[in-house]
Amino acid sequence: MDYTGSSYKGDMKNDKMEGEGEYAFPSGTKYIGSFKDGTFEGKGTLHFKNGSTFSAVWKNGIPQEDTESGGKYKFKDGLEFSEADWNYCDGYDRRFYRETLKGLKPAGRSQKVDIEPAPPIPKGWYDCGDGVYNPDKRIVYSYSEKKFIRNADVDEHKWIVTTCRRGSDFFVGKQYVPPTP
Repeated sequence: MDYTGSSYKGDMKNDKMEGEGEYAFPSGTKYIGSFKDGTFEGKGTLHFKNGSTFSAVWKNGIPQEDTESGGKYKFKDGLEFSEADWNYCDGYDRRFYRETLKGLKPAGRSQKVDIEPAPPIPKGWYDCGDGVYNPDKRIVYSYSEKKFIRNADVDEHKWIVTTCRRGSDFFVGKQYVPPTP
């Protein structure tokens, strides 16, 4: 472990990361792949703490867009992101990737999130996919431990409050009133 909180296991040359190895960031993200002169170089994959990955061919620590792989982001459920052919959760088709593979649940058993059972959302907060969002503080927290994940910028705040599922703090629909005798 170094003074940044990162660690490295792998080949070295002239006291620098070179060859094959694994670099672990303090955030829990790991890079596994090739290094040259202390930077990501060649084929390598970032493994994120949430289970998703980003694989690319790297040059001087930068993923290269002009290569055959072009860099591929894969969500933890196996869905691969493709900018050219992206038709998942596009506003018109709001199914989860799991639903596109295995079909929809029976009527009356709608799937609100891609995690079963759905994690609880505090009143007035939002489920933004990778955690819960407090709109007053503009902070995204993890589902279970309520640990800080990130601050939301203006664009993300607007997207979350207009499109994401909100923790119930109001009644929706017609309230049942029993008949008076």
